[in-house]
Amino acid sequence: MPFEGFELSDFWREDSWARKYACPPLIPAIVAEAERMLGYKLPASYIWLMERQNGGVPVKTCFPTCVPTSWADDHIMIETIFGVDVYNRVLVNSILTETKLMVEEWGYPPIGIAICDCPTGGHQEVFLDYRACGPRGEPKVVYVDQEDAYSILPLADTFEDFVRGLADSSAYEDEDE
Repeated sequence: MPFEGFELSDFWREDSWARKYACPPLIPAIVAEAERMLGYKLPASYIWLMERQNGGVPVKTCFPTCVPTSWADDHIMIETIFGVDVYNRVLVNSILTETKLMVEEWGYPPIGIAICDCPTGGHQEVFLDYRACGPRGEPKVVYVDQEDAYSILPLADTFEDFVRGLADSSAYEDEDE
């Protein structure tokens, strides 16, 4: 069972600004269509989280890194986690629209699925990386930095590890100012 013992009640921001970044409720038919369109199997932990709320703004938005990035010396920051919407019913990005945009228009490497945006307006993204596992395997989570020749920084072995590793931005406030 994904996210065993994980407290979900305070995971997503619940204000009016954050709610506009959630996609309509996720149902199995949309998962199947998204996987067909993307050519990748979505991780069970991602599906589990999206079935509870289909994307949005998490409360914790930082992920620690062991090396500096163009964002900070010891972490990255995300703004949203993309949901799944194969019908483009909302004006926010879903994994389908964001992956297509980043790969086809921004030149990001075709390594998998864009799952999070960063506060840099497209210059950094978080992806599910299927290079090592193939399109049906369990992808790693990586940070791709367009500002650094599309360098790829591994973040977590699984989507669940990535979500569990998110930290509150207050832990980094002194650095970011």
